[in-house]
Amino acid sequence: MQQFLVQGAEVAALEDEFSSAVEGRHAVAVDSATSGLQLALLSLGIGAGEEVILPSFAPVESAAAVRRAGAVPVFADIDPLTFCLDPEAVAAAITPLTVAILPVHLFGHPAAVDQITDIAARHGLAIIEDATQAQAATLAGRRVGTYGVLSVFAVQEGAVVTTEHPELAGAVKRLRDTAHADARMADRKASVGRGALAKLAGAVARQRANCRYLDSALTGVLVPYVEPGAHHVYHRYTVRIPGNGRPDRDAFAMALAARGVQANVSIPTPVHRMPEYRSSSFLPKTEKAAGETLSLPVHPGLTEKELERMAAACNTLGGLL
Repeated sequence: MQQFLVQGAEVAALEDEFSSAVEGRHAVAVDSATSGLQLALLSLGIGAGEEVILPSFAPVESAAAVRRAGAVPVFADIDPLTFCLDPEAVAAAITPLTVAILPVHLFGHPAAVDQITDIAARHGLAIIEDATQAQAATLAGRRVGTYGVLSVFAVQEGAVVTTEHPELAGAVKRLRDTAHADARMADRKASVGRGALAKLAGAVARQRANCRYLDSALTGVLVPYVEPGAHHVYHRYTVRIPGNGRPDRDAFAMALAARGVQANVSIPTPVHRMPEYRSSSFLPKTEKAAGETLSLPVHPGLTEKELERMAAACNTLGGLL
């Protein structure tokens, strides 16, 4: 049946359309972001005992991909404003075993990949961008996902690996189609991804409009920071809750829920504190962000009345806490 077809015409069409959306880079569709990052690492020959620097304040999938490739995740601290990798922390984490840097464009805000690119060039390191939360984000007018030698984007129900190097695209495809056949994308998923890609610009515009309203209306929380020159696409609208860290943040979320606002903690536990990835890394900015941040709903379907009710609830609670 058609829904069980793997790597068919819909997948090929998604790869072509995604290539056009990322300035003509080669695109390879895979079943998930974790698979995409793993295959990107393997296509560069990265493996056992080699180190990859990445943030701990990020979804666990990035670190899982490093582990699945056989490499060692090394966690660096974040910029407390953007929540993305701090270039100075990256530079300090480099050792003779470091082979790559994996910046995550978290919540839709571009990481400082311009500065990280300079660091990588000085040390002969590869950059693999995790752009799964930042399709259409830009930094200084340049689209994220075009800085790294390889990049991984999310599409609905799957992911796409991109690169400007045809030989690397070929290596990712070979890995996907042979040793890692479970990473192949089904045509049904590719069809869903094509539909989401076609609607992306409109969805991002509506979501950014919701965020602009909240930026101007919220006084009870600290609204997201946007680095000059960055185009934030707000995959998550992540605020800081003033008060005494995690206890106040969690109380704030419960009080919002009682008022009908379903906020969530996007990164409840930094990866370096998860048992399977536990490390002795000292990451104070990561720890602080994990205890203070809360993501408010900003999806394109929100009504003006819902936005107003959310802002009023946050501002009232902010005054109480």
